[in-house]
Amino acid sequence: MPKNPIIIEQTFNCAAPRLWQAITHVDEMRQWFFDNIPNFRAEIGFETRFMVDAGERQFMHVWKIVDVKEEALIKYQWIYEGYEGIGFVTFKITDGDGVSLLTVISEGLDSYKPQVLEFTRESCALGWKYFINERLKSYIAKAIR
Repeated sequence: MPKNPIIIEQTFNCAAPRLWQAITHVDEMRQWFFDNIPNFRAEIGFETRFMVDAGERQFMHVWKIVDVKEEALIKYQWIYEGYEGIGFVTFKITDGDGVSLLTVISEGLDSYKPQVLEFTRESCALGWKYFINERLKSYIAKAIR
């Protein structure tokens, strides 16, 4: 079991189906997550890969979907090509009365080798806070107007 997961939680003023759509439909994911995701399907076994430019370094992201519960949970295996290590990211939606809680759990960060700045716990936590608490929050707010 990976140690020290990073956990980010954020509430959204929408029902679970709307939030699920934002985190699983590639056209929407490009609006708040990575704009160069080539394709995406919320299906176990689906894989996608794309390059992310982090300034000093570029990282080939390789995602494989390992678990899906429609409108409730999606889990990716997350590999950076050319680096040792395997991470997992889980997006879990808890539906309330017109309000949804999204919990993002990032595990396995400690497995990535070599340790570069982008793989530090601080960098990863800041990245998830940015994507979930800022980008996705803003995207959903605009989408439901």
